[in-house]
Amino acid sequence: QVQLVESGGGLVQPGGSLRLSCTTSGITFNIYGMGWYRQAPGKERELVATIGSDGRTNYADPVKGRFTASRDNAKNTVYLQMNSLKPEDTAVYYCKAEHSFLGARWGQGTQVTVSS
Repeated sequence: QVQLVESGGGLVQPGGSLRLSCTTSGITFNIYGMGWYRQAPGKERELVATIGSDGRTNYADPVKGRFTASRDNAKNTVYLQMNSLKPEDTAVYYCKAEHSFLGARWGQGTQVTVSS
């Protein structure tokens, strides 16, 4: 059974930091590209960051320089370190595992709220 479980969300003040984790099971983690997405109320889900099976990363413009994606293949886990958080970063954050042949899987999401 494939599972992706996000954790680490919560309430943080503007300028603060959070580290999200997404732990997977049921997939061969090291061959999957991983992505972080977010969806704010009333908005479409958007890409935040990706990290390939080779460790290469890409970031959406709004988070460049503030967010860092990383992965630990030994722990089947991908991380998103979020610094200098802004109110507009408030959203439900989802992780996604994607493989060109094996398809894609989503986690259930974790809420991040940036507010004073």
